[in-house]
Amino acid sequence: MLLASVLFACMGAIVKLGSAQFSTAELVFYRCFFGLLVVAGVIGVRGGSLRTPVLAKQCTRAIAGTAALMMSFYAISHLPLATAVTLNYTSPMFLALFTTIWLRERPSFNLLLAVVLGFFGVILLLHPTFAREQWLAGLIGLGSGFGAGIAYLNVRMLGEAGEPDWRTVFYFSLIATLAAGVWMLFERFSPVTADNIWILLGMGACATCAQLAMTRAYRTGRTLAVASLTYTTVLCSSLLGVLIWHDAYPPSNWLAVGLIIASGLITTRRSE
Repeated sequence: MLLASVLFACMGAIVKLGSAQFSTAELVFYRCFFGLLVVAGVIGVRGGSLRTPVLAKQCTRAIAGTAALMMSFYAISHLPLATAVTLNYTSPMFLALFTTIWLRERPSFNLLLAVVLGFFGVILLLHPTFAREQWLAGLIGLGSGFGAGIAYLNVRMLGEAGEPDWRTVFYFSLIATLAAGVWMLFERFSPVTADNIWILLGMGACATCAQLAMTRAYRTGRTLAVASLTYTTVLCSSLLGVLIWHDAYPPSNWLAVGLIIASGLITTRRSE
């Protein structure tokens, strides 16, 4: 999950840079189409089968993940990167709720404390505020967190059903590519050139590797423990902001970083 978090942070930065040249639909399409090609290649080499006894769960995970990805990319394109990441990473909060209700799990006090610390650390770090014209994008960003929570819960159930990581990523990439392709029919088309192709390749590579790592984490780890570790994406995104956009953070932001690290440490210890 730590590896996935770093890669997702890099993907978010690339998406933010790419939003000046590509529409949201195009970014989602190229991100998922790249992953589809890679996973299809792996399946071809290994000779894996796409037949699954839990097709309904695969479709539910793919549809929820596709909706969450589209909303997340839209938020990144129309809001400051830090704010968009904050809204998307409300997903562990929704996941905790879904896990408690649907799977009837009773999370420990320490694990809930880790989730709460991480959430307040995110809020303190990023101070998400919206101007009047940003409310729609803000609500869409929050919706991405809700959709991601549903997707992660289904990843957990697919893991329990014995589904391999690559099959789950394949179905997600396929459905997301088709959905984004249809969306592109109603959007402007931006030509791919030698100057901007690195955006698409970098985004696709980071996203595919992160997706595989995240799927493995949720399949083999404790759901809320893995969810708490996703907060490290916020830390990585903040560091990228310093390096790329020269963002400056007040002392309160570094206090937030401490809360996020504490959340990760508590979660890691509880997972041992």
